[in-house]
This record gives sequence, C-alpha cells and structure tokens, in this order.
Amino acid sequence: MSTPEQPLSAPPPATELDARYSSEGATARPWPETAAVLADAPLYWLSTVRPDGRPHVTPLIGVWSQGALHFCTGPAERKARNLAANPEVVLTTGTNDLDSGVDVVVEGRADRVTDHDRLTALAREWEAKYGSDWHFDVEEGSFTHGEAAQAHVFAVRPRTVFGFGKGEPYSQTRYRFT
Repeated sequence: MSTPEQPLSAPPPATELDARYSSEGATARPWPETAAVLADAPLYWLSTVRPDGRPHVTPLIGVWSQGALHFCTGPAERKARNLAANPEVVLTTGTNDLDSGVDVVVEGRADRVTDHDRLTALAREWEAKYGSDWHFDVEEGSFTHGEAAQAHVFAVRPRTVFGFGKGEPYSQTRYRFT
C-alpha cells in the first residue's frame, strides 16, 4: 500500500462507525487505511451535475496527493463544463466484489489547480502511478500531452468520506473533515 501524503497542517478527520450499516462487532476503519485505498486505486468514478440538473458520471484516473484527490479533463469536456456551473462532486472507487475489499466515496468541491510548481509535482506523480503513457508537461496553468490540447487539473479536498468495508465484518465509516 502507498503512504499517502497529507498536508502537515491538516488535522485528521473525525471518524465514526455507523452501526446501523455495520456488522455487530465492527469497528471504524482507521483513516490511514482508507487514504491508502484512495492513493492506490487505479480508477475513480466522478459524479457531477449538468447545468440542467441531470447527473453525469464518468470513469477517470487520478492521484491522491497532499490530502486531495486530483483529476484532469479537457476544458471543453462535459465534466469541465459541469464543474464551471457547479463544483460540488462525488468521487468513488473500490471493487466490484460483494464480500471483500473497501469502497470509498469522497464528497467535496473540485477546485482548479493552476500553480506551475504544484502542477509539475502532480505531473510527476501521475507518471509515477500510471507510467510514461501518462507523462504530462505543464504550460499556462494546465497539463499538456504531446500534440493534444490542454487538460485542466482539479483538486477535491474531502469534506466527507465514507468507507464501506465488505465481508465480515461489514462496516460503514464516516470521516468528516474541517
């Protein structure tokens, strides 16, 4: 498992088990275990809301870094247009297994990252996680990839995270961030 980076000043989240949705004897999953699931996940599902109120969900890759889940998208793509109207999102990851693993749901706001040094660091993290096919350069506050158009990078700092432990014991842990 990866050791996810956390901002030095960020306090740990308030963590609580929801016994209504947990097996008898289950305990709250420690935040570092859930953060490691976010760091190691190869794929995430991003849920946004279209300007007319209809939901939009799409799979994408991303990087958990410094206490936020980062993803990128072209500025003309549906998810970018949705975020321009409403930056509130849900990101999910996990497994399709019913009796094993952990599913994680992250609720938060997607804010665009434009700082050159931060983008350069994130580009290195993307390539380290996904390989050289996912090498990005940084120009004018965006990722670029070869001749392809720019990609805007967004950071989602969690407001609330849910961790669903599957298999005995089943558990639902809520993490609240300040």
